[in-house]
Amino acid sequence: MKINARIAALAAALSLYGAATAGAQQDEHKPGGLNKVAHDISKTSKKAGQDTKAEVKRDASKTHNGLTDAGNETKTVLKKTTGIKAPQSHQPGGLNKVARDVSNTSKKAGSDAKGDLKQAKGAAHGASTEAGKSMKDTVLKSKP
Repeated sequence: MKINARIAALAAALSLYGAATAGAQQDEHKPGGLNKVAHDISKTSKKAGQDTKAEVKRDASKTHNGLTDAGNETKTVLKKTTGIKAPQSHQPGGLNKVARDVSNTSKKAGSDAKGDLKQAKGAAHGASTEAGKSMKDTVLKSKP
């Protein structure tokens, strides 16, 4: 039992000594030369990137808040002008329903237009691919 306690005490002392020397070594050894230059460049670019990202986020937040306020004011004016108010049920109605219907209609029209464009683009690509392949076959057949 006494031997186990002595071994445990010795292990604890060695670990404390190891931790103390490791801490001392880290304080004494700092990057120098090319490593220091690379470290400084990395640190500076990281700081610049973080600052840029934070500034963009602040601007986006201000823009979003401004647009939200403008939209809410417009909605309030329309409610006062038209006298249409939303019902108290869980389903949107009144002015909100009108706005949602307009939004859905415009999204559907945009989606249909995009689909037609992609279809025409795909057909043109298929035709030009087929023409290119037939021309290649013709050229290869004419070679002796």
